[in-house]
Amino acid sequence: MTDFHQVTDLISVAPQISEEDIDRAAADGVKLIICNRPDGEEAGQPPLAELKAHAAAKGIPLVLIPIASGQFTLDAVQQMAASLKEADGAKVLAYCRSGTRSCVLWAMAEAYTKGLSTDELIERGAAAGYDLAPMAAMFENLRAMEA
Repeated sequence: MTDFHQVTDLISVAPQISEEDIDRAAADGVKLIICNRPDGEEAGQPPLAELKAHAAAKGIPLVLIPIASGQFTLDAVQQMAASLKEADGAKVLAYCRSGTRSCVLWAMAEAYTKGLSTDELIERGAAAGYDLAPMAAMFENLRAMEA
């Protein structure tokens, strides 16, 4: 079973999930799953269509905001921000291969929407096991943009 890393009361990130993880997410009250991993990124990765169908059977939408490793775009940040806003205070689980891309994209969306401060993003990332400190300048640049 995959470890879910909680970054806020409502947002968790994780490495690659399985149908069993979707069952656990549903039991935990997750209302939206965000996949930040391109479908077919590596051999053995569960097909997105199967995970999406399983999540739908549990009443959980699964949206795809794919990030090729290290290639974050403003469009992806905006999509993540919109998805989190649409979740409207519900629990969200975002996943990728290791959880790092999901954590970084969550933090970038927070900075873009002027949510948590850069220091808070770094602290929450660290508490979840991710080092976001090298992205501090990027967070500040996103914070300076018009959302």
